[in-house]
Amino acid sequence: MTAPTRERLLTEAMRLFSDRGFEATSVSQIEAAAGLAAGSGALYRHFKSKDALLAAGIDRQLDRRAAMHDIRALFAGIGDLHAELTVLGRYLLTVIDQETELLQIAARTPAGLSARLDGAYAALVDGLTAELAGWIETWGPQLTRRERSTVAALGVNALLGARFATNLFRRADAAVPDDDYLAEWTTLLAARLQNRSGPARP
Repeated sequence: MTAPTRERLLTEAMRLFSDRGFEATSVSQIEAAAGLAAGSGALYRHFKSKDALLAAGIDRQLDRRAAMHDIRALFAGIGDLHAELTVLGRYLLTVIDQETELLQIAARTPAGLSARLDGAYAALVDGLTAELAGWIETWGPQLTRRERSTVAALGVNALLGARFATNLFRRADAAVPDDDYLAEWTTLLAARLQNRSGPARP
């Protein structure tokens, strides 16, 4: 069954924005990709502008993210630091993978061009960091709030960096397998949480 025209425009626009960047993608290209006559203006029967189309795509991503499970439900009954970290790492990678288009669009769009896009990107990264920091508080109560936030930022940025290397820069052939990457990620974070002294503070 063919998707409705509006949905096709939305899906193809987000794909093109992801591949080429928002500014480099024309309305005609979006129309053609959606199976409409390029340059016909058919897009404007569904969206006021290309900016409105991007906003609708961001809203769709936000709706999908809101439907994800409560992170705390992932750890019911585990009670093991390394096991929980591994599950958490896979969860974070899953979220990042589901947001690949948004991340690629943000990476290829100059900051400040779309406040909606900037806000959506910040909300994604800040949300993941806050979730990890909240989990760290349970296993690293000796850490200060600032330390928990810093460790969480390092953890999330490490996973984002892995995906940017493969998805944004097309380096799939050079990628470290997820299992190997997560094993090292888990080992490093676990070691930090188990180190009660932590780094020296001025």
